[in-house]
Amino acid sequence: MTRIKVTQTRSTIDRKENQKRTIVALGLGRINRSKVHNDSPQIRGMIKTVEHLVKWEEVE
Repeated sequence: MTRIKVTQTRSTIDRKENQKRTIVALGLGRINRSKVHNDSPQIRGMIKTVEHLVKWEEVE
């Protein structure tokens, strides 16, 4: 199964509440914090919601 590493690159200050909650749900919350998730449509959708705040890459 493919895994995705998500890293927060920008702050959530002055962002919409749903974007702040998505960052927390991804296990992030500070700049440069990373988390590895299993690749799923739900995670991909969460990343799309906050794509301007994070960077992601596939890892083995």
